Amino acid sequence: MNVSHASVHPVEEVPNTEGGVAVAEQNVNVPMVVRMKDIQGMPGTVGGLALRVSQFIFGAAALAIMASTSDFPSVTAFCFLVAAAGLQTLWSISLAITDIYAILVRRSLQNYRLVSSFTIGDGVTSTLMFAAACASAGITVLIDNDLGNCSENHCVQFETATGMAFICWFTTVPSFLLNFWSLASR
Repeated sequence: MNVSHASVHPVEEVPNTEGGVAVAEQNVNVPMVVRMKDIQGMPGTVGGLALRVSQFIFGAAALAIMASTSDFPSVTAFCFLVAAAGLQTLWSISLAITDIYAILVRRSLQNYRLVSSFTIGDGVTSTLMFAAACASAGITVLIDNDLGNCSENHCVQFETATGMAFICWFTTVPSFLLNFWSLASR
């Protein structure tokens, strides 16, 4: 069964391969060896947890701000933004919980299937979030600049929610790229 293994910490003493007990005097000049390359931002690291929490915060902000307006259901792009932000929020909080668990029990999340699912999920959610943010930005520009109807609509809320969606996408892309790189470097 292929499951994650406990995190490997730096080895202070290199084992003797010649049979017998390693003597401390022999290993004085040997540098510490790190056997595992966990880059901050990958799943199961503090950097990865920070990215997930920021994705959750900005996605939830975009969702809350857009849903707080009374006339967002009348525009399909704004409904798409609410749906994409909701999906991003659920995905990010579930992976943040997974990261917290991995950090607390010192587990590595570098399993091939796990990293594959993280990569696919990050790719899908980041693409949806970017598409929704772009569509909402286009409608916001149409309402504000081209039609000049900002006094009748909630332009400030629309622009703020769209900005939060773009920031959420900016924090999702590093997660996707690091997972994809980890998957491709196997």
